[in-house]
Amino acid sequence: MPEAFAPPSPGALRACMSRFATGVTVVSYATDSGPRGATMNSFTSVSAEPPLVLVSVARRARCHDQLAEGPFCVNILGAEQEELARLFAGAPSAAEPRWAKGARVPRLADPLAWVECEPWRAYDGGDHTLVLGRVTDLGHRDGDALTYAWSRFASTTESTDGIEHLF
Repeated sequence: MPEAFAPPSPGALRACMSRFATGVTVVSYATDSGPRGATMNSFTSVSAEPPLVLVSVARRARCHDQLAEGPFCVNILGAEQEELARLFAGAPSAAEPRWAKGARVPRLADPLAWVECEPWRAYDGGDHTLVLGRVTDLGHRDGDALTYAWSRFASTTESTDGIEHLF
C-alpha cells in the first residue's frame, strides 16, 4: 500500500509559489456605491475561441460574489502603478484611483492593458473560486509591466521583440 503524504501547509505553499513571478492586476467591478477593485495576481488567458480569461478569487474576498455574478474588468498594471496595486490590496497607499470615462464596466484610467468580461462559468477551487470571464472588449498601451515575485513588487521592461506578429 502506498504511503500517505501530508499536504504542505498553506504557508509552505505560499512560500514556494512566491518564487513564480506574475503580473499584477486590479479586477474592477460596479457596486451600488460606485466602482470597486481588488488586486489579484492569479489571472490567465484560457481560450481564444471563445475568448476566455480566468481569475482566482478568494472566497473570503469582499468582491467574491460580484465577480461571479456581474461584469468585471481585469486591469493589467504598468510598472508605475505599484501604489494602485497596494491601494486595491488594502495596504496603505497615497494613490487615488482614476476611472476611465464612458467604460461599460469600471476600468482604471490608464492600465497597461485591460480586459472587460462577462461571467461565463465559475468552479470550486478550494478556498478560492475560479471565475472564467468571456472577453467582451480589451485594449493595451506600451510600457513596462508591474510584476510580483518573492512577495514583493518589481517590474519587467517592455520587449521590442514581442510575439504579437504570430497572432
